[in-house]
Amino acid sequence: MGDTTVTTLEGREAAVLPPVADETGRGPLRRLRTPRRPRLWFEILLIAVSYWTYSLIRNAVPEQKAEALRNADWLWNLEHHLGIAVEQSVNHAVNSVTWLIVGMNYYYATLHFVITLAVLVWLYRSHPGRYAATRLVLFATTGVALIGYYLYPLAPPRLMTNTGFIDTVLVHDTWGSMASGDLKNMSNQYAAMPSMHIGWSVWSGLTIFALARIPWVRVLGLLYPTATLLVIVATANHFWLDAVGGLICLAFGYTVARLWYGKLPHALPRRVPPTHPQSPTAERGRAGGCPPAAAGVNAEHSAEEPSRPTEDGHPPARPRTTPHA
Repeated sequence: MGDTTVTTLEGREAAVLPPVADETGRGPLRRLRTPRRPRLWFEILLIAVSYWTYSLIRNAVPEQKAEALRNADWLWNLEHHLGIAVEQSVNHAVNSVTWLIVGMNYYYATLHFVITLAVLVWLYRSHPGRYAATRLVLFATTGVALIGYYLYPLAPPRLMTNTGFIDTVLVHDTWGSMASGDLKNMSNQYAAMPSMHIGWSVWSGLTIFALARIPWVRVLGLLYPTATLLVIVATANHFWLDAVGGLICLAFGYTVARLWYGKLPHALPRRVPPTHPQSPTAERGRAGGCPPAAAGVNAEHSAEEPSRPTEDGHPPARPRTTPHA
């Protein structure tokens, strides 16, 4: 221990309180890359506008029927060369079980959206710190898929000629595809590559598996994209290789999120810290019932000196000593 220094009230606040570093001192880019609590109204608006834009762009891609059919023939021949061209056998086998294929038609039409939105809601409520990064994966995956639709128009197997594939929606008169029956004019029929049914379902499954705590829920997370793969093939809406394209797009989405946030989504904190954190000194002062300006003053002080009136007759500020180590 050594000398003591007398600190008056006028100089105490400046000496005790260092500048508080918070988000206001960060650059704009760093603030954007910092996870923050999502706002409900903004997320609803963003998802609605994004899906509308996605549908608009996807359906605005020129329906190059001749090229799409040529690409489908080429892909089908490639799968034969690779020994994985079993889509037709799966399509015919499942179609023979009416209740199963009808259920798959409705699965294809609904769960693609229902599960994806349900996972987003779950993230928003239970994992706000990881929400933005995981949503970025989904958005980047979907965005790069639009490029694939434009550059590589591809007919689904059910629209190929002289191949024997069954359009299960038409045969069983069910609602299961936006590109069949009366709904075909509402959607681009030649946007099969990549498969976003696979991209979105694997995104949902991996998110559930990485973040869920209940073991059987994590297992369901892995089973969901597996079932989706069987459905898209059995209903003749996609080739196996369309699913590979969806996985490549998803890998791109995770890469974008990793580069932007510095970590994969599941490795980010579950909760979001306060926007303007208090300094440790202020927090200690509030916990002890003292105002922040006095929180840094050492609790041990030397004896007070007797008061001496100043020239204007007011009592002077009481000096306090702060020991120096």
